Amino acid sequence: MGSRPASSGPFVVSASPPPTPPASGRGVRKALAEATARFTFSETPRLDAELLMAHALGISREALLLRHLDEPVPPAFAGLVERRAAHEPIAYVTGTRAFWTIDIAVGPGVLIPRADSETLIEAAIEHFAARAPARILDLGTGPGTLLLAALAQWPEAHGLGIDSSERAGQFFEENVADLGMEGRAAFQVGNWAKDIRGAFDLVLCNPPYVGTTEALPAEVSNYEPAAALFAGPDGLDDYRIIAPQLPALLAPGGAAILEIGATQADAVTALLVAQGLAVTPRNDLGGRPRALVAT
Repeated sequence: MGSRPASSGPFVVSASPPPTPPASGRGVRKALAEATARFTFSETPRLDAELLMAHALGISREALLLRHLDEPVPPAFAGLVERRAAHEPIAYVTGTRAFWTIDIAVGPGVLIPRADSETLIEAAIEHFAARAPARILDLGTGPGTLLLAALAQWPEAHGLGIDSSERAGQFFEENVADLGMEGRAAFQVGNWAKDIRGAFDLVLCNPPYVGTTEALPAEVSNYEPAAALFAGPDGLDDYRIIAPQLPALLAPGGAAILEIGATQADAVTALLVAQGLAVTPRNDLGGRPRALVAT
């Protein structure tokens, strides 16, 4: 048995109390490992866990990894893990997705930006080289993903985003405000380029291109809006509408850059060539056809 602390008079001098253990009895490092083990359905389980933890702590993922791995687990983390374990997309759970050089606010009702779509911005930079587009049109803009990334790339440019979803417009306006692009970016509810007048240096478009019978992961099919994903049995319905609209939209030296599915290059190219446009394909980082540049 240990001895009693020495005392003087009626007061007993005791040792300092032990530090308060982390909430739920474990630290961030262990909680990340446990969450990673639950996200077996994800292609990036550890990244998912880190993004959720950073969100719960209110810090960046980089700060988490550098300075916060031994902290107590924040109370909000458990709820975030349960949402992700139910296959809810990370971007909906955290409310944001990084794209190109900006962060885009997203949520239920809008398509989540994909890294593959950055191929369109890369193709635009290659097309314009040393010069910059002055007027940009984004057809099916959603939360403003492509348009706002392009405006961030070319600070003197102005742009218009078109989408049939008013919900998308709400996220668009939020992102414009967050990025300080008021006066440079406008949103309009519309059906592709119907009733749009004027010539644009750059037209961007990521339309729905999934066939209605194609299977998608649960985190896509159960959460993201079907109207932003599916386009008829062959996935080409919206290209058939958009292609005839493009020639009248392009300024001299301009380009329309469309995202496509991995097997659609030939079919969409034929639709564009039929409108008198010259077409150049562009692959994504995985080597798959991802964009068509029409001039």
